Amino acid sequence: MISLAGAPVSFGVFELGPAEGAVLPGPDELCEVLQRRGYSGVDLGPIGFLGRDEELRERLRRYGLALAGGWVDLPFSDDDAFARALPVLQEALDNFVEAVPVDPARPPKPTLADSGSQSRRANPGGGPGLGLDDRGWDAFARNMETAAGLVRSRGLEPTFHHHACTFVETPEEIDRFLACTDVGITLDTGHLILGGGDPLTGLRQWGARINHVHIKDARVDVLNAVVRDKGDMRAVWAGKAFVPLGEGDLDLETFMDELLAAGFDGWLVLEQDKIPAAGETIDSTDRDHAANREALRRWIP
Repeated sequence: MISLAGAPVSFGVFELGPAEGAVLPGPDELCEVLQRRGYSGVDLGPIGFLGRDEELRERLRRYGLALAGGWVDLPFSDDDAFARALPVLQEALDNFVEAVPVDPARPPKPTLADSGSQSRRANPGGGPGLGLDDRGWDAFARNMETAAGLVRSRGLEPTFHHHACTFVETPEEIDRFLACTDVGITLDTGHLILGGGDPLTGLRQWGARINHVHIKDARVDVLNAVVRDKGDMRAVWAGKAFVPLGEGDLDLETFMDELLAAGFDGWLVLEQDKIPAAGETIDSTDRDHAANREALRRWIP
């Protein structure tokens, strides 16, 4: 069964922050929109954004939401930096575990990701000379095993998010990741397009290893312009490369048909990542969530 969740990043709530003059919603405003529009889950957002301990559980129950997952990026290819970052993972895992009693049948998937590098952040889509060498991949696999072990020791199953501007971005890098780890992946339709891949090809090729899905529509012309002009991910988000379902280049109908036919059983997190502009309110995000929910209703009543 597929369970549908929303994400704080669709409201502009993530580490980059909004444009000057924009106002971000609080956790109750955000959860109220998701409840009203028919979502059954929500991603964590920044650690503590939805609350801690009983505050978190009470908020989720009040809005009829389960915790679907949440982003934790770590510098997997750098042993020293990875060791220094482990307390961040531990704190995030505390926050995940606090939410499990709300819906034990659908536990959250801690969504691990790579932190990338300055050169990768400056070159969405990757390019020659920007990837890891064999030594870097050895460190990556070793540290991923450590992180996955910590997640599993807390009774949860990790998922790994390929992502623009990181060392696991292109289809070739995703293949290398899958070959050197036992961790399932979050298939993100928008980020795969940005990394030069195709969501349908990815679904068909990696289906057995996909344990989480982030669905978003994307305008390829905007993404290509950012890559061409050497823009960064902030330019992607601020330029509204990610659009409501049906307004971009994702073949939503075929993707969803094949996802169901493959027997996917887990969280489908609707993301429309954006950096709100000055003067933008939650009303536009609310309208987008309504439209996205209706676009998915054929497959998720």
